[in-house]
Amino acid sequence: MMIFTRTRNLTLAALLLLSGCIYADDKKEEKKDSLAFTTIIENPITSVKNQNKSGTCWDFSSLGFFEAELLRTQKKQYDLCEVFVFFNTMMDRARAAVRLHGDISFAQGGSFYDVLYCLKNYGICPENAMPHPGTLYGDSLFNNTELEKITTAYVEAIAKGENKKISTVWPNGLKGIYEAYLGKLPESFIFEGKTYTPKSFAESLGLKWDDYISLTSFTHHPYYKPFSIEVQDNWRQGLSYNLPLNELMEVMENAIKKGYTFAWGADVSESSFGRSGDHEGVATIPSETNNKDNTGSDQTRWIGDNKEQAEKDSKNEKIITPEIRQEGYDNWTTTDDHGMIIYGLAKDQNGKEYFMMKNSWGDYNKYHGKAYITKAYMAYKTMNIFINKNAIPKDLAKKLGL
Repeated sequence: MMIFTRTRNLTLAALLLLSGCIYADDKKEEKKDSLAFTTIIENPITSVKNQNKSGTCWDFSSLGFFEAELLRTQKKQYDLCEVFVFFNTMMDRARAAVRLHGDISFAQGGSFYDVLYCLKNYGICPENAMPHPGTLYGDSLFNNTELEKITTAYVEAIAKGENKKISTVWPNGLKGIYEAYLGKLPESFIFEGKTYTPKSFAESLGLKWDDYISLTSFTHHPYYKPFSIEVQDNWRQGLSYNLPLNELMEVMENAIKKGYTFAWGADVSESSFGRSGDHEGVATIPSETNNKDNTGSDQTRWIGDNKEQAEKDSKNEKIITPEIRQEGYDNWTTTDDHGMIIYGLAKDQNGKEYFMMKNSWGDYNKYHGKAYITKAYMAYKTMNIFINKNAIPKDLAKKLGL
């Protein structure tokens, strides 16, 4: 009995000591420079998707943006099919690569304009009108690793071959590869009890495709005029209207406050893009920015291999000017890495404001696939935004001739 009592007392003492350690650790955690956010405005968006092992952020972000537009205009949830857009876009891109003898990038990356082009010319279908990504080759998500190698080799064999004349059937072979991995493009399907074609379904959504435009801000082209941003994935030469930086920022904030979302194309290779530590899920531009060369493949490419990110104080950020933006673009420290969705505004406990972002990397951080982006980061690392032109302030729309 005495042994039991003593053992119990020792156990209790150990538990109390352990509890004290846990309590001390909790207090230590509280002292860290963690951020707490309060939402200012949050516009409706659909659920976070996962592009997985595919370079299709442009596809996911654009369709996610259009899904948000349908929530805004129709108050109705849609799940639009990324595979349908990817299939059609890659067939078009292959034809372009062949016509130019391989002197154009044939890769998974794309632009917001690719999705708009597909919607206008091929239509769209709901997610369940095609096989779920990955299911045809034993996966549960997009995995284009093998597919990309095969299709790249196929297209290069045609585009860079030694034949003086190429056959007219090569697109059929490429289409067969995509069908094997992605499924056949539907000629018709049933949605909510009604039969549609992809084109009639796109028309039924009630969106005006001519309302959607791209905006950017660079000094090497005149302001208030459209130009084609010189990046490899803008292979269709889609145009972006050029605004002074302060006016581009005005458009972004005005859009959110008026109830609009927008698709955001940006560089996410910065070490301060919210990878870990106290500022996980928060993108900042510290006053001293370390531009590191991060290589890899999508989420792993941009955040998975960087294990040594320093903790940065988000209150001490670089002041961004048009000249700094231009320098980043010209020296390749700002590149067109990734497409996302901006859907809200929030502030931290110090009153500093942030844009709220939805990503397409699944449930990958403490905000479950969403993040907070400082205005300095938006000003510095935005390549372009894709937006409903009705979200632009009237005085700026007039300057752009819209």
